[in-house]
Amino acid sequence: MGIKDQFQDKAEQLAQQAKEKLGGAKGEASQRSSRAEDKAKQRGQEQADKARARFDDDFDA
Repeated sequence: MGIKDQFQDKAEQLAQQAKEKLGGAKGEASQRSSRAEDKAKQRGQEQADKARARFDDDFDA
């Protein structure tokens, strides 16, 4: 095996590692954005519930 072949093999190996690392990073980012979206929806729902409760309390008074 010549030096050229060794360099090509190493380049292919590094390219594969980079692809795998990039795929993992995309997956983590997707999970984080999903969790953030869920938290935002939950906060919005909590605020809406508080507003309804306050309206009901003020309406009854």
